[in-house]
Amino acid sequence: MEKGNYMKKVVKFGGSSLASPEQFKKVADIIKGEDSRRYVIPSAPGKRYADDTKVTDMLYQCHELKENGKDIKPLLEKIKSRYNEIIKGLGLKLSLEEEFAEIHRQLDAGAGSDYAASRGEYLNGMVLADYLGFEFVDAAEVIIFHMDGTLDVDKTNELLKDCLKSREYAVIPGFYGKLEDGTIHTFSRGGSDITGSLVARAIHADMYENWTDVSGFLVADPRIISNPEIIEAITYRELRELSYMGAGVLHEEAIFPVRREGIPINIRNTNAPEEKGTLIVESTCRKPRYTITGIAGKKGFAAINVDKDMMNSEIGFGRKVLGVFEDNGLSFEHMPSGIDTMTIVVQQSEFVEKEQQVIAGIHRAVHPDIIEMESDLALIAVVGRGMKATRGTVGRIFSALAHARVNVKMIDQGSSELNVIVGVKNSDFETAIRAIYDIFVTAQL
Repeated sequence: MEKGNYMKKVVKFGGSSLASPEQFKKVADIIKGEDSRRYVIPSAPGKRYADDTKVTDMLYQCHELKENGKDIKPLLEKIKSRYNEIIKGLGLKLSLEEEFAEIHRQLDAGAGSDYAASRGEYLNGMVLADYLGFEFVDAAEVIIFHMDGTLDVDKTNELLKDCLKSREYAVIPGFYGKLEDGTIHTFSRGGSDITGSLVARAIHADMYENWTDVSGFLVADPRIISNPEIIEAITYRELRELSYMGAGVLHEEAIFPVRREGIPINIRNTNAPEEKGTLIVESTCRKPRYTITGIAGKKGFAAINVDKDMMNSEIGFGRKVLGVFEDNGLSFEHMPSGIDTMTIVVQQSEFVEKEQQVIAGIHRAVHPDIIEMESDLALIAVVGRGMKATRGTVGRIFSALAHARVNVKMIDQGSSELNVIVGVKNSDFETAIRAIYDIFVTAQL
């Protein structure tokens, strides 16, 4: 075992990393391979193969069956067999009979869907703690939510600190905690990432390792780019931009607790532990391998273009236009503008039902010369701290898109020069991403 020089790491493992006895063994090898890996946050067992069902989904189904007055015993038995398969495969003497009886009792008594879903992590935590010889800490004792469902950050931090200062090695299940009245409450899906982040903050960890089934963040979506390059290091700000535009791997809210403490996050691959993965940091002197750090995007936007001569000299014009969107319960994504024009980009699915009220409201509020709308737009974010120091980045994006015969409908660049947002037709989305990837990454390989 490699000694950790008194380092403390929090390690979180996703559902695919804990889906079978074989995966559990890989996880144990990783944890035991370094003494610094002391606090472990497990997810519920994920899919073992493509057509498999996640345990969390089966638990949600149990709750639905109960709500509809149907028998949940067959499905609970199926879930139990998943755990027993893991227990048997690991050679453990652990029995979960009492826990499953209690789950049945609670669901019969009307326990909510959050309680049902949380049991996947709870049971997996018990199995993993038994296998590792670590102490088991029920997350409901240390993760506290206000009655409105928001996290009680201070209380949670205090409880975690008190609980873990006397425990050198512990397993704390992810995804759930409890409300102030004792009712089990969960984060949104993927919330085990947040639990790990909160534990890392509470114990002042040197590193938060997030183990999953990919070797870190990829420069682009692998469904669009074949075998994209891995991002070696990324800042929190870059990650925020990419996550907002749909890049997955880490729950967005997992960033905030560790960022406040300056704790780096390392995204690693359980199935390829020798790979370094992606390091997420506050800031870094490391130069990125490419001018850009990553490309991400989403389809399904609409743009509302408002034209009016001398708009720039009309005080309060922008506020009045945005007020119309606010009055209709719509948030905007981007707002590029010119001297006599402003464009408001919104989610098309949310806007469609209210488009006529919004147009009428803008006419009444600012009396524009013309209002035009464009639908079926995709937004692509090209993100990178290296863009600031490199001349001609935007020019290269335009050149790549022109060469690929993609028409640019909109461009928006923040003053930080950390990202450029390009708007194209939905139908050009994949072509545009490939063109940008090729000019910034493939051309430099």
